[in-house]
Amino acid sequence: MNSEAEAQDRRPFPRWLGVAILVLLLPIVVLVLALYLVIGLVLHVAVWVVWLPRGKSILIVSSESPVWKDYMADRVVDVLRDRSVVLNWSGRSTWPRWPTLEILVFWYFGWGREFNPLAIVFRPLRIARVFRFWKPFRDYKHGKPESVENLTRRLLKYARV
Repeated sequence: MNSEAEAQDRRPFPRWLGVAILVLLLPIVVLVLALYLVIGLVLHVAVWVVWLPRGKSILIVSSESPVWKDYMADRVVDVLRDRSVVLNWSGRSTWPRWPTLEILVFWYFGWGREFNPLAIVFRPLRIARVFRFWKPFRDYKHGKPESVENLTRRLLKYARV
């Protein structure tokens, strides 16, 4: 008897209430999405205006991890040094209090998932391309270097080295 009473007390969520909530939240979602896209556009333009004229078109983020430190230094950073801005994730405690362009670019394009190590390549009037090395280095750590070597080749080819 108790379960019948509980079943009668539980009423389904009214469909009209779900529609009303959706209608109220939709403008907020659209506004947040529009703001996100505008920030991305502003960052692209800032990189095109500030970095590209100085010959910098790549942001590389790495760290002092023993898994990838030497590989990234030798095979990526050294090869792309003249054309890149490098951020050391391990040294983030010394990053400036007010975010610089490279930190803002990193936060926007790289933050959230598999962000270390990574490379972001910019080309004039094109959307930036992000190369995430975290998963390939996970395989590399287990004796499977193929995926990290393939990603490195793709990065260098796209960066036209």
